[in-house]
Amino acid sequence: MISLDTQFNGNKDTAVSYFESNLNYRTSLEPENQTKTVIYSTNDTDFVDNLANISKYTDNMETLVLNFTNGSTIVKKVVTTTIDSPVSGETGQINILGLVVFSVLIGVVLGRMGHKAKPIVDFCTCLTDASMNLFVVFIWYSPIGIAFLIAGKIVAMEDFGILLTQVGLYFLTVLIGLLIHGTLILPALFFVCTRRNPYKFIYGILQAMATAFGTSSSSATMPVTLHCLEHNNGVDPRVAGFVIPVGATINMDGTALYEAVAALFIAQVNNATLSFGQIVTISITATAASIGAAGVPQAGLVTMVIVLAAVGLPTEDITLILVVDWFLDRFRTMTNVTGDSLGAGIVYYLSKNELPPLHTEEHEYEMHVTSNKRKSVPNGTDAMTAV
Repeated sequence: MISLDTQFNGNKDTAVSYFESNLNYRTSLEPENQTKTVIYSTNDTDFVDNLANISKYTDNMETLVLNFTNGSTIVKKVVTTTIDSPVSGETGQINILGLVVFSVLIGVVLGRMGHKAKPIVDFCTCLTDASMNLFVVFIWYSPIGIAFLIAGKIVAMEDFGILLTQVGLYFLTVLIGLLIHGTLILPALFFVCTRRNPYKFIYGILQAMATAFGTSSSSATMPVTLHCLEHNNGVDPRVAGFVIPVGATINMDGTALYEAVAALFIAQVNNATLSFGQIVTISITATAASIGAAGVPQAGLVTMVIVLAAVGLPTEDITLILVVDWFLDRFRTMTNVTGDSLGAGIVYYLSKNELPPLHTEEHEYEMHVTSNKRKSVPNGTDAMTAV
């Protein structure tokens, strides 16, 4: 295939079409060797060879040179050729999508194994807790390191005002996205499922939202969230006690939105053009990574590295958003808590007719405990006295 609209730059560029983007995406989801995913990923691209030797396209080079000499020939565009057959290669980046898919499958299998998988689950839980504790230690020393990292970026900039404007627009974009998600999309889902006024429900959790803004932690806000749901909105304690802890762990919709926007912002700062496959990769990876984020302040920065590495963006450019991340973290935590609370309200509305009365369940539990105590009393002993 001959292309006349590519300018010559003296190097070999990589042109990735829509088909190859989807091929790369599928290859990442189904890696040939799972062990190699932590070392490199596979990439199928078309190599565009910008040719400086124009003699390949003329039968008589002397005539062409003569025409140049006489000034009768003007070359407006340089001819390039594209090799249509994909060439498979290996990059020096981790195959994040392959790891995510493999981890999800392993998690499903371990969940179905029950108590047999407890040693591995305990190991993974302990490793996660240790990593987060180590991360908290780093957070205490991060202001010094962040100051030097930002200073290095500022020195390397040609125009600091342009970057400042870009960061400001990024800040507004995230805020507007969180506002739309928290005030329109989530309430709309609540209304569709319950046919109830979602804003009246949100009014009942304002205290939890204020606590989330102050603490930047879904886990720290959990007691206040439970109190608001049970006392202000009348959600069954059994439903709230089940949904909220799960939501504080895996429902990080605000974090997923922030990570996707941050990845696009870093790509724009580096003048990188993302293909359709890379945009899909960012969406899936941001969602999956947010599920694994801990409910502690600025935990999204840890999973942000995964999102950037998945599409080959420089992870060191996270320092560009650290200046405003501490403030954005408070708003995305509010969005996370709002989503958890509305989810609990939806579950309660859909299951309230199937739940036994709370006092009946407590009575049955007390009778069960009393029966077990009577069975454990030795022969010849008054059972009622023992109870």
